[in-house]
Amino acid sequence: MAMSDGLQHAADKMSTSDSSPDAKPDHRAGVAAAIHALQGLIHRTPVMTSSSLDRLLGCHMLFKCEHLQRTGAFKFRGACNAVANLPQATASVCTHSSGNHGAALAAAATARGISAHIVMPDNAVPAKIQAVRAYGGQVHFCAANQHARETAFQNLIEQGHHAVPPYDDWRVIYGQATATIELLQHSSDLDMVLAPVGGGGLISGACLAVQYVQANVAVLAAEPEGAADAHASMQAGKRITELPVNTIADGLRATIGHRNFAVMQQHLQQVLLVNDEEILQATALVWRHMKQLIEPSCATVVAAIKRYPEVFAQQRVGILLSGGNVNVERLIQALV
Repeated sequence: MAMSDGLQHAADKMSTSDSSPDAKPDHRAGVAAAIHALQGLIHRTPVMTSSSLDRLLGCHMLFKCEHLQRTGAFKFRGACNAVANLPQATASVCTHSSGNHGAALAAAATARGISAHIVMPDNAVPAKIQAVRAYGGQVHFCAANQHARETAFQNLIEQGHHAVPPYDDWRVIYGQATATIELLQHSSDLDMVLAPVGGGGLISGACLAVQYVQANVAVLAAEPEGAADAHASMQAGKRITELPVNTIADGLRATIGHRNFAVMQQHLQQVLLVNDEEILQATALVWRHMKQLIEPSCATVVAAIKRYPEVFAQQRVGILLSGGNVNVERLIQALV
C-alpha cells in the first residue's frame, strides 16, 4: 500500500483537516484522491439488473453489488482509503463497529502489516465477530449502545491506537463515495441513487459522488423505523441522538455522524422509513429474483421502493447493495 509523495501530502492535509467536524475540506480533492488510492485494492463490483423485479416494483433498478466487495461490504472502500492515508509510522488502528467496518479495517490493516483493535457490541452477529477475527482484528466487546461503543473506542485511542471511525471521518466518507462514482460511470442516465443510512458513511459518500460527477441525480436514503435517527434529524434540522433502537438491520443501528449529517443536509433529498417485516420481505425478494443473498441492512433499499411506489414509479434508480454478511441460520428462521 505504498503511496506516492503527492498522495501522501494529500493524505497529511486530509488527516489534519479531519480533526474537526466543522473543518471545510476540499471534497472534490478528497474523492479524487480516494479514487486513486483504491486502484488495485478493491473490487470494481458489478452492476446487476432484474427485469422481473422491475416489473414487480414499477421502476428500472440498477444494483451496485457491494455485497460482493472484499470483506462482503462497501465498508472496505472507506477502511482502505483511511489506511492508505495513515502517517507512515502508524503501528495500529482502532474503531468501533457492528461488524462490517471492523472486518474491513482489520483486513486493510493486516495488508499494511499493522494491528487493528475493534470495539464491538456484545450482541453483534456471531458471523461478523468471526470475520473480524479472521481478518486479523482484535475484538473488544462493549454493551450494545452508542455511548458504550464510543467510550470503549476513546479508551483505545488514549492507549495510542490511531482512530479510524466507522463513518464520521472524511477519509472514510471519500472512500465510500467511490462506490457511487463507479455506479454513475456505469449508468450515466440515472434519475436517482438510493442507499441505506445508519451512521451515514455510504449515503454522504453518495451525495459527494453525485456532486463530483456533476450529475443531475437525486439522492435518497432508506432507514429502519427501529433506528430512525437520520429521518428525525433531517426533519428537525439538527442531529437527534437519543432515540431507542430496535431493528433486525444491525448494520444501521449507529447514530448519524456529524460530518455525515452536514453533507446530508446539503444534498440529500429524503429519508424513507421501512419496518423490519418489510426488510425481511425485501431480502427474500432479492434472493428469489436475483439469487443474491444480502443482509437486512442492505435490503432496506428494496423495501423502500416497494413501500413508496409513488416516489420511484418509472424512474431509473441506482441502488447501492451495501453488504452480504448474513447470519444465515437466523435469517432462515425469520423468513420461514
